[in-house]
Amino acid sequence: MTSTAATAPLSNSLSDSLSASSTRYERGWEKLREIDGQAGERVIAALADIAPDFARLLIEFPFGDIYSRPQLDLKSREIGVVAALTAMGNAQPQLKVHIHGALNVGCSREEVVEIIMQMAVYAGFPAALNGLFAAKEVFAERDAAAPVN
Repeated sequence: MTSTAATAPLSNSLSDSLSASSTRYERGWEKLREIDGQAGERVIAALADIAPDFARLLIEFPFGDIYSRPQLDLKSREIGVVAALTAMGNAQPQLKVHIHGALNVGCSREEVVEIIMQMAVYAGFPAALNGLFAAKEVFAERDAAAPVN
């Protein structure tokens, strides 16, 4: 067997991998924009000078692979993320981004508040309080940005 024949499958495999990665990236960008709009784009841009590879992974895996799966709609996914980030209690910036995302994909403010309140049962009152204060900030930001009629 020659070295060319031995490397041909690897070349095809690498090509397929790069193509799949490109597709994951494109799919991820579309999903990120759908959920988070400019907020998501700002997060990715903020990583460009320190960890561009991490930014790419952030687009490909959560948004290109997981959020793009058809088994749950985006509203259901964002409900889960808001609950998880609230329960973690140490991810306020990410929680705010995903509260915006939840509102962007159809959750009402009342639903967001209920999701966070429910986390008091599982994660404690401090986590729920922090989540509620994050929601309050997000609601105020959105009110301030809303056009006045």
